[in-house]
Amino acid sequence: MQYHVKLKICGITSLEDALISVDCGAEYLGFNFFPASPRFIAPDFARAITDQLPPEIITAGIFVNEARPEDVTAILEKAGVKMAQLHGDESPEYCEKVGARRVIKALRVTPDFDAGDVLKFPAEAVLLDAFDKKLFGGTGKTLDWEIAGKASRLTRLFLAGGLSPENIAQAIEQVRPFAVDVNSGVEISPGRKDPEKLRKLKEVLEKF
Repeated sequence: MQYHVKLKICGITSLEDALISVDCGAEYLGFNFFPASPRFIAPDFARAITDQLPPEIITAGIFVNEARPEDVTAILEKAGVKMAQLHGDESPEYCEKVGARRVIKALRVTPDFDAGDVLKFPAEAVLLDAFDKKLFGGTGKTLDWEIAGKASRLTRLFLAGGLSPENIAQAIEQVRPFAVDVNSGVEISPGRKDPEKLRKLKEVLEKF
């Protein structure tokens, strides 16, 4: 069976960026609802984008330590977004309350990270991202792909962390993830995608 890796472009802030991402092969789009993020988008602005996307595109809303699971659900509904990407220190119980079928649980790979940790969370998929003391996602840092490779054999894995057209082929070959999640690696500046980098990314991913 031929291996096909899916593409998620995160940090979408405009319809233009959303549509060119889809045109370049994105099957998932991420909208950041964490107010401290430089890629933050208000739910009503996200709705103006999601209403104009092809129905097969899967949208995800990024949340970081949102106090109440019901607030996550409410924001998803308001924004017309299909899934929650929980990118903070949310517990397995918190994921369960949001609803496992609608959750991508992001885990940051710290020095003591164990690949088996991905099995602790009731979620549709797990995303691995690089650890940064100050940032939750969009760090531009890569992570240990050997650990990610072990995790990808245990669960449906989204690989994030400093991916770009230059390194993504090597990452895919080593990790074999379900999907790759690209953000800062295809940007002009935080929240503004670079069409040329997206096209280069498409060319690389066509080999997979």
